[in-house]
Parts: sequence; structure tokens; C-alpha cells
Amino acid sequence: MSNDWDAFGHALYDYLQEGGKNPWATVIERGDGLVDVEDPRSYFAEYADWPAHQRQAMAFARGRVLDVGCGAGRHSLYLQSQGLDVLGVDHSPLAVEVCRLRGLRSARVMSITQLNSRLGVFDTIVMLGNNLGLFANPRRGRWLLRRFAAMTSPDARIIAETLDPHQTQQPLHLEYHQRNRDRGRWPGQITMRVRYRKYATPWFDYLFVSKDELRQLLEGTGWTVVALVDSEDPRYIAVLAKQGR
Repeated sequence: MSNDWDAFGHALYDYLQEGGKNPWATVIERGDGLVDVEDPRSYFAEYADWPAHQRQAMAFARGRVLDVGCGAGRHSLYLQSQGLDVLGVDHSPLAVEVCRLRGLRSARVMSITQLNSRLGVFDTIVMLGNNLGLFANPRRGRWLLRRFAAMTSPDARIIAETLDPHQTQQPLHLEYHQRNRDRGRWPGQITMRVRYRKYATPWFDYLFVSKDELRQLLEGTGWTVVALVDSEDPRYIAVLAKQGR
């Protein structure tokens, strides 16, 4: 990723370097023109300040952990503090630098499609912060799940967070879902980009799924849902295990 594209990383790096003073928000822009803002401070939250469903999901992590889309490292650093062997990976070079500066012992710049068995065998894959969305679309999601199966132990787990896009009555979202259906896409397949100050990512797809859609996504991948951790909003965490384990 080029420096000009690393909007997310610049937001995290500036927050860390400025000690959290006067943080600039990142702007999340959807393909239909809808915009939202995000405060970078949430990526630095301590365990006690996490949403309850994320704290609860940590109990499922064990062994060697791969944190996909590690951001500022809040989940990796917590698991490392609990004695687990954690590798954090992120497509953002500056996000990885932030993780290292904050004390994460193992962090690498990698996109999700670069992950493979050359990294070794993992017992847990963490995809919190809605990072199941990095699957982008059902076809790539199934391909990645099969790849994850090949780089994990027989009793491995995936701890993945997403949100149910159907839990809304807002016309702008419902219209976007219908637009996706008309184009042969899943309703929660979002085209978006991140902007921060003068930096902007390229446009990319991000996938949100309901629980039923998640089970549909898992068909033929070797993974199944073994636990669901709900929140007080449309977000939820799915714990996946290999079928037959």
C-alpha cells in the first residue's frame, strides 16, 4: 500500500504520536455517496472498555493466534498479555508500525489474500472489529476460508465479527441493499473507501452478513458455526470450528 493510500494508518499513527489529543476522525465513504465518521480512539481502547461481546469472545482464543486486520493492536496486545503467541497482520504499513511501537512482538504488513501456510500453523484466527468484512464477497470469502483451513490446526477456531445488515429500517441502507440485489450481489456487500486528512484509500468491497448468510457462506469450506456472541446492536461474533471437530 502506498503512503498516500494509507489513510487508516495515518489516523492511527497521528493519534499515537499526538498522545490522543484532538484526534482527527476518519471519513468512511460508501459507493452511493453516504459518509460516516470514525474516531480513531476506539482502536486504542483497553480491554475493560471493549464492548461486552468482544470481551466475552476472547475466552475462545487459544494457542498460536493470527490477528487479521490488527489495526492498532488492541486485540493482539491483550492476547499477548495473556501469554498467547500472537502474530498481527494488516495491509496498512503505518498500522503495523503502531502495533510495534505499542509493544506487539510480532507484526507484519500483509493483505488478507497473502496469508498462507508459510506463516506456520495457527490455533486461532481473530477477525474482530467487523473484520469478517475483509472477505469482500462470498466467492473470495469461501476461498479464504479454505485457505485458513490449510494453515490451522485440526481444533482451530476462527473468531470473526460482523454485523447483520438487515437490522435497519433506514431508507438509505434499504435502497443500497436493493441496489446490490439488482446487481447480483449480497445485500451487505459494501463498496467503500477511507479518507483521512489528505489521504484516501482506493475503493474496496467489504462484506456484512446475517447469521443465515454466514451459514450459507460457510457451505463447502470445512468450517461451521459453534458459538454466537450477540451484542446490543446489529454486531455479533461468530466462533467457527472445522466440521467434525
